[in-house]
Amino acid sequence: MARILVLVGGSVAALKAPSLLRRLVEAGHTPRVVATASALRFVTELSLAAAAGSAVASDVSWFRPDGAALHLSLAEGADLAVVVAASADLIARAALGRSSDLASAALLSLAAPVLWAPAMNTRMWEHPLTQAHLEVLRGLGHRLIGPVSGPLGTAGEPAGMGRMAEEGEILGEVARLLAPGDLSGYRLLVTAGPTREYLDPVRFLSNPSSGKMGYALAERAAARGAEVVLISGPVALGCPPAVRRVMVETALEMRAALRAELPGSAALLMAAAVADYRAAEPATQKRPKGDAPLTLELVPNPDILAELDQAGLLRLGFAMETAEDGLERARAKLERKRLDFLALNYPTREESPFGGDYNQITLLASGASPEEWPRLPKREVADRLLDRVSARLGG
Repeated sequence: MARILVLVGGSVAALKAPSLLRRLVEAGHTPRVVATASALRFVTELSLAAAAGSAVASDVSWFRPDGAALHLSLAEGADLAVVVAASADLIARAALGRSSDLASAALLSLAAPVLWAPAMNTRMWEHPLTQAHLEVLRGLGHRLIGPVSGPLGTAGEPAGMGRMAEEGEILGEVARLLAPGDLSGYRLLVTAGPTREYLDPVRFLSNPSSGKMGYALAERAAARGAEVVLISGPVALGCPPAVRRVMVETALEMRAALRAELPGSAALLMAAAVADYRAAEPATQKRPKGDAPLTLELVPNPDILAELDQAGLLRLGFAMETAEDGLERARAKLERKRLDFLALNYPTREESPFGGDYNQITLLASGASPEEWPRLPKREVADRLLDRVSARLGG
């Protein structure tokens, strides 16, 4: 993934920097941290280093005995710089081109994109000089995320504009800045999560799908420039940045939502775990518990992916198999439904994909040999799948 230079400014929001660094590492990035002297009054160097997995650079380590200038080496290897807890002072130094400390000198040496996450008192944020400095940075192509209105760091200070953007928003913007933009101009439909097929008002048939694979696909597709509509079953996940989400419960609701959103879509990525059956006649009242066995009549749900076979629509399906002949069954599914790609995984393997952050798939494509992929984070699986989607759409 990317080499990210994270500069931590002298705001109380610097306390959030270790958590953000951990999430960058979890996403596969390699952060290198520069902390200002003011930042180290709020957060320790040890906590930043432990979260980033590498030593923290500060003014103390700026110039080495061998004459090497650290600000130049930090800037040279970075794919992106992210300035968190960005104070009015650090913003001013960058806008004026000053290099009086390691952080501002590194910024002045950068050729990579820069993302600022300001955090300061409302009055300082609204001051004309701060706004003028921000205009200079915007003119240089720098990006801003936040601030937002909310509780500020100083005890007794009323809520107001100046609170640093939340970690998820910063991470989403990082993903967008690093993404190749190869899906720009395409509209993608993504499904995720389980469906629920009610037997009565309080009981239903479902499965353990967490929705994480589909949500990773939606998040990464949006980061790569696509217009994304996410049709989601019931999950405990927030909507990814820049994604429009439609929540559904049953298979029939998912089919209706997909039919409504299909016009203008270039691809359908069907990661949802749709229930195969539903009750023939759901009870309108809760069924009382009895001592006798209960027989339920189930009817097949529609095969949504097979139905949505409009001309020019790229279709990626998922399959879960537990049998020894799972590969053969998946190949038959690929051919029967005339899919472009099918991702096969096995929920009974060690570290099942249900609910986890990793997945291991076998990718099938018509006329090609199966590809066994290693166990990877679901975000990385999503990007690899989107590489195939992008190549097919662009070809």
